[in-house]
Amino acid sequence: MMRKNKQAKRKQKPQLIHWRLYVVVGFVCLLFTSLIGRAAYIQIIEPEKLRHESDMRSLRTTSREVQRGLITDRNGEMLAVSVPVKAVYADPKVVYDKNGFADMRLWEALADVLHEPEDKILSRVQANPKRRFTYLKRQVTPAVADYIKKLKLPGIYLKAESRRYYPTSEITAQLIGITNIDDVGIEGIENTYNDWLTGTPSKQKVRKSRDGHVVERLDMVQEGESPNDLVLSIDQRIQQLAYREIKRVTEINQATSASIVVIDVNTGEVLAMANTPSYNPNSRDNLQSYRMRNRALTDAYEPGSTIKPFVVAAALEAGTIDKDQIFKTSPGRIRIGGKIVRDGRNYGDLSLGEVLVHSSNVGMTKIALSMPVQELLGYYQAMGLGNYSGINLAGESTGLLHDRRRWSEFERATLSFGYALTVTPLQIARMYAMLGGKGVLYPSSILKLKKKPEGVQVISPEVAQHVMEMLIGVTEAGGTARKAHIEGYPVAGKTGTARKAVAGGYGEDYVALFAGVAPVHNPRLAIAVVVNEPKGDRYYGGDVAGPAFAKVMSGALQMLNVEPISSKEKVRLESHVRRTE
Repeated sequence: MMRKNKQAKRKQKPQLIHWRLYVVVGFVCLLFTSLIGRAAYIQIIEPEKLRHESDMRSLRTTSREVQRGLITDRNGEMLAVSVPVKAVYADPKVVYDKNGFADMRLWEALADVLHEPEDKILSRVQANPKRRFTYLKRQVTPAVADYIKKLKLPGIYLKAESRRYYPTSEITAQLIGITNIDDVGIEGIENTYNDWLTGTPSKQKVRKSRDGHVVERLDMVQEGESPNDLVLSIDQRIQQLAYREIKRVTEINQATSASIVVIDVNTGEVLAMANTPSYNPNSRDNLQSYRMRNRALTDAYEPGSTIKPFVVAAALEAGTIDKDQIFKTSPGRIRIGGKIVRDGRNYGDLSLGEVLVHSSNVGMTKIALSMPVQELLGYYQAMGLGNYSGINLAGESTGLLHDRRRWSEFERATLSFGYALTVTPLQIARMYAMLGGKGVLYPSSILKLKKKPEGVQVISPEVAQHVMEMLIGVTEAGGTARKAHIEGYPVAGKTGTARKAVAGGYGEDYVALFAGVAPVHNPRLAIAVVVNEPKGDRYYGGDVAGPAFAKVMSGALQMLNVEPISSKEKVRLESHVRRTE
């Protein structure tokens, strides 16, 4: 019986537990349904969230750095150029996270190559451990950058930037100006044309891998603009010659400062503009503001006798005097309104040309009083005094030209020999360029022009030529500027020596000037030289400024291949000059 029961148990089949199967199947179905639902939700209803999270990890915006545009002279010589350098910066958080202070010898080496105290470098990094950026040094050379890279200091990185370099150094310092540490123009042409010289970097969205490599380039976020180059009217050969000569004059005469301007009479382009004292724009240590000022257009002086030719031109144009008129200057002085105007000596009767050659204040007083003061002031303004020159450089002074109704006769007299008004060296050069340009006044330009600008006819070509021919005698034997004579190139110029005004009157310091145009038979250049406060006994314009004018004018005319006067032309010109005497 027991054997039969055991056999019955062995033959019994296993029974399925249906509810367990149903639970497992239900759970699996629920799982798949959840996964399908979640996938559908992510891909159909809210797909952007996942994309956004992915983009946050891989998308970056990169920019292409652009360097500042070149500044060249009219012949393509470099005056300002950007050179690639590096900025050294630290990420303090990375330094701390990667135990960057484990080897302090590396920090000592870093401080040494940057020429900075080690404690100063460390204080910048240790000031805030959670900070993500701090500069350690700007504008280091590529060689220094390579050395820093080899140190492999954690959290120390290099960033590309550029630094402005000026090949001509102090020769064009005040004119070109400088940029700051961020390559933004802050002085001179660099400042005035900053927007033109500065490009805009292009920005593009890219996808990067974990190691920082670009794996896909996407949309362009911002189209960049390439920087523009700037071609100046300056001729570097003439600029170098001009600076050398006024620096020499400044040193010999121990003058406080000096300026020179060279203008093309046919276009108004400035071919040279130099000042002393100057500075080295490539070395920013101990910059002094008085050295950085472009005195040729910022500083105004009483012009002295350099203004006299334009009083003569105004009177001839107005018809109040005749070109053959004789002026009585005896006994070498004249009383005007209770005050006395004097000449250096008694010149007796003088022709119009001799009034200019001998720089007679008495003769000029009679010419000035022959015309209404408002008419004379009108001609001064038409010739550019009291107005901007059109050069469009920051800091330009208009000088001082009083506009009032009442003038005493003595004040009218002083207007004729360069007092009671102030002018800049640029304005003086521009007025003499007007004489050489047949009476046409052109706007001054520091940029090279593609075509001749439109000028204003201030005086007739005949009057302009007549005044120039009268001025030839100033640099000949018997004139006040024999040292400004140039063999082969007849010069129409005038000296000026003006006392400097102080509180309550005039002091013992002088301004020595010489301005002129050459060659008279075929005018090409106008030059003004102003020497401020020369020391010693030699302070007259003919002695101080005249020699510098002669050397610069002679050298510049030869550089421009201007032919000397021919024998035939010389005879014709001399006959004209004799008729003016």
